[in-house]
Amino acid sequence: MKNTSNTYVDLVGGSPNLRIKGLGQYGIFVAFALICLALSLTTRNFLSWGNLMIVVTQVSINALLAFGVTFVIITGGIDLSLGSMVAVTGVVAASFAHPDTYPVAVPIGMGLLAGLAIGAFNGFVITRSNVPPFIVTLGTMTIGRGLALILSKGRPISNLSDSFNFIGGGQLFGVPMPIFILIILFVLCAILLNKTILGRYMYAIGGNEQAARASGIPLNKIKMVVYTLCGGLAGLAGILLTSRITTGQPNAGAGFELDAIAAAIIGGTSTSGGTGTMAGALIGALLIGVISNGLDLLNVTSYYQEVVMGIIIIGAVVLDSLQHKKK
Repeated sequence: MKNTSNTYVDLVGGSPNLRIKGLGQYGIFVAFALICLALSLTTRNFLSWGNLMIVVTQVSINALLAFGVTFVIITGGIDLSLGSMVAVTGVVAASFAHPDTYPVAVPIGMGLLAGLAIGAFNGFVITRSNVPPFIVTLGTMTIGRGLALILSKGRPISNLSDSFNFIGGGQLFGVPMPIFILIILFVLCAILLNKTILGRYMYAIGGNEQAARASGIPLNKIKMVVYTLCGGLAGLAGILLTSRITTGQPNAGAGFELDAIAAAIIGGTSTSGGTGTMAGALIGALLIGVISNGLDLLNVTSYYQEVVMGIIIIGAVVLDSLQHKKK
């Protein structure tokens, strides 16, 4: 019993070695810094305040999704329904965000509730059946896209209130609101993952599920919470996107799940579970955003951007892998 629970004991006890290994994102930070340096030397506007604000604002939605899927991947799961959840929650929020109808708290609450409900559905099916998370969330991805079309009747929902549009399009002290939301959620998610029992349980389950079960960790309850959290963050991302584009689009979020998973993995989250950080997810999302923005500034056509993006992402992952092998 003592031997089988070593992984759990070390994680709960806050083993410095395991924490340092989990934060081993140095290769990604180096790649990110080098790419920023190269873009600052080859483009004139990359380091301008306006461009940097644009980059971080655009990254905010993918980063929120990356935070949620990082929780899931750490426990050894996956969620392919993120993009569909963005569409559903955006449509739901937009339906309650018309002027002179409800206070702004109502569309926000309804959008978040929709995301939490879909995430909880994923968690319930995964924990109550032997169906792999990949299959369950693939099915939910299709269901969610259909629900978004049904709720919106296949048309964008427009005429949203100014107070709702301020969430994604407004500024506070000259800084776009999505950046404030991103910072707040990053801090909260990092605290949850690193400073709470729930976060330690996530690492334990992903590191060795059998040992975690033997140690008395309620696996199903933790997984339910994790998928629900992921859904809630996707709901917030859907609200943010809808507010930014000022319409609820039933086809929004297509491919967002791939960007979010890529950001998490680039940031050092292991696909086998047990390893990952919020800092890594954030830097992964920023790396993707910076590459995309830099290619636009360099006037690289969209035909080549995907190729260049893939090469750089693979290079960043290889660099991070080499850094891990040295430890």
